[in-house]
Amino acid sequence: MNMSVPWLSVGVDLVEIDRVEKLLRRYGWRFTQRVYTSTELQDCGSRVESLAARWAGKEAVVKALGAGIGQVCFKDIEITQLAAGKPQIRLLGTALKMAQEMGLTSWAISLSHDGGLALAFVVASRSTQLP
Repeated sequence: MNMSVPWLSVGVDLVEIDRVEKLLRRYGWRFTQRVYTSTELQDCGSRVESLAARWAGKEAVVKALGAGIGQVCFKDIEITQLAAGKPQIRLLGTALKMAQEMGLTSWAISLSHDGGLALAFVVASRSTQLP
């Protein structure tokens, strides 16, 4: 584990819902297949605001990893919801490898949308705090 990495990492992102709607109209399934997992698509249905919030969530996770979207594929980050509706993060592929290298084992996410914007806030931490 890299001890030079802080024990806490955060990321936040804001997305215009209209932007996601335009991408959906222009690229359709090619866009959704590139960005979202089948579980995410099932969870969101046709709710553009939910898709936008998950896009913001993926961007926020990447920021918490200290990386850019070019370094991590969108589908390496899956944002699903528990039965009560609480969102949760599942990392795969490169995103998982980066988190493991940083020692980040615990993830929390909050999603919101209002006024044409979708927001995501992510907090990641190590399993134990450094002295």
